[in-house]
Amino acid sequence: MSGTTTAAVGLRRRAAGAGANRWVVLVVLCVSLLLVAVDATVLHVAVPAVTEDLRPGAIELLWIVDTYPLVCASLLILFGTLGDKVGRRRILLLGYALFGVASALAAFAASAEVLILARALLGVGGAMIMPATLSILRQVFPDRRERALAIGIWSAVAAVGAAVGPLLGGFLLEHFWWGSVFLVNIPLMLVSLPVGRLLLPESRGTGEGPWDVVGALMAAAGLFALVLGVKRLGNAEFDPFTVVPLLAGAVLMVLFVRRQRRREHPLVDLRMFSRPAFSTSVGCIVLAMLALVGLELIAAQYLQLVLGLSPLETGLRLLPLTFAAMAAGLAGARLLRGFGPRRMVCAGFLLTAFAVLLLTAMGTADNTGLLLAGFVLLGFGLETTLFAAYESMLSEAPPERAGGAAAIGETSYQLGAGIGIALLGSVMNAAYAPGLSSVPGVPASASAAAGHSLGEAYEVAGQLGGPAGTALRRVAKESFVHGLHVTLLVSAGLLLLGAVMALRLPRVMQCEAATVELPAPREVSPAPAAPVTVRREGDLSRGGASPSPSSSGALSGTFGPTS
Repeated sequence: MSGTTTAAVGLRRRAAGAGANRWVVLVVLCVSLLLVAVDATVLHVAVPAVTEDLRPGAIELLWIVDTYPLVCASLLILFGTLGDKVGRRRILLLGYALFGVASALAAFAASAEVLILARALLGVGGAMIMPATLSILRQVFPDRRERALAIGIWSAVAAVGAAVGPLLGGFLLEHFWWGSVFLVNIPLMLVSLPVGRLLLPESRGTGEGPWDVVGALMAAAGLFALVLGVKRLGNAEFDPFTVVPLLAGAVLMVLFVRRQRRREHPLVDLRMFSRPAFSTSVGCIVLAMLALVGLELIAAQYLQLVLGLSPLETGLRLLPLTFAAMAAGLAGARLLRGFGPRRMVCAGFLLTAFAVLLLTAMGTADNTGLLLAGFVLLGFGLETTLFAAYESMLSEAPPERAGGAAAIGETSYQLGAGIGIALLGSVMNAAYAPGLSSVPGVPASASAAAGHSLGEAYEVAGQLGGPAGTALRRVAKESFVHGLHVTLLVSAGLLLLGAVMALRLPRVMQCEAATVELPAPREVSPAPAAPVTVRREGDLSRGGASPSPSSSGALSGTFGPTS
């Protein structure tokens, strides 16, 4: 084989990523993500069994459910940037180990306090795993086209995990005790630890300067307070225990930003936000999650309380949304190459807004075809938006800051979800409650109690009985549907705002130049060869290399997508 051909083959292999095992690495990373995604939702169906066994108080039950997302969201930046400093694989493997230990502790918890502690440790493990998977993916797939395909598979797995959680939890609860929903994590962790240690490559940032411990703790405390305050707002609790965390979190995050701007080696490089593609992608993630989580919560209530479906039937009705999201993730790489980030994110937001407006035709009677069409369009549109936004955000971030960038993306995801529940939940309540203020034959105190939620209205109606109870139940159902329509209109407005925001993204998918060192051919000088620059153009067709040696000895070639 000639020296030029050998160089071209070596160049192709090195430019593609971390060797032929990169797709095996992706499988390992997807298993990690699946565990975290499943654990975020698997407890929801087990709450009644936990309540019956451990007898937690109202506050303890709230912390059992909320501790995991609270701790996970607050520590993402801490562990994402720590991985850049000490090694992303090291943090990921530590997260695996902690996740396994915490799962065992949760499975055999004998009290509510122990379960809360176990859920907190699970949150720490999740915060170690989530940014590490994305940052390792960024390193293993330096070629943007392959990275887009990998992120599409990654996001499809996330959609699967969110859907599988409640179904897996329901299956386990039918055959075993509630602790089995946690125990299922342990065999997967026992496999993931040695496989991850063997197959995953270690990577880290430049390592310049000390790690900002004070800044990391400041970010963790600030995010914890902010997410706690937002969650309490989502539960319609506006009191000092809500306002104080919100204010404290905002102050801490402002101080964190000021500290990062003054430091020579900041924990988070805020200059990334000066890049329109990066800051716009983060904003699009927040808006997309804001719309998705609030709508999913309200849709679940509509299906169960208005249409009278069982929890299992509700889960099955929502499955088309998940399948559509999976399809969008798998097709995302090809769509991104064809349309570019700007048009893809805009189209995703517009498609989702159309789906939301379509769902305003829902009434008090079941319309299976309408719901199916709306959920499919909703899932495909939102996943298209999230995929393109995540891919643009990661591609804009410097490789040495991959962990911090991934942590910012995941934090935006969590904050958007929390704000969505708070905002759309408040809109829903504001539109629902006035309709119950004057129901004929219903006392004012009963009307006020019924105005808290549709579930509570049904309880009051059952206590009243007779014509008054029947009238209250009918009016409450109609008021809920009216509130749902108003909420959908507000959500559509936010999605259209996201489409306008996405106009700041790049029009085409820019595939960056990669510089690779090649060994000198034996028949020439033993001195090292000059660096080789490979330019990958986004509009090139499939094909092999077209080498053309230049006068300096560099080899310039183009490669089509390998996906």
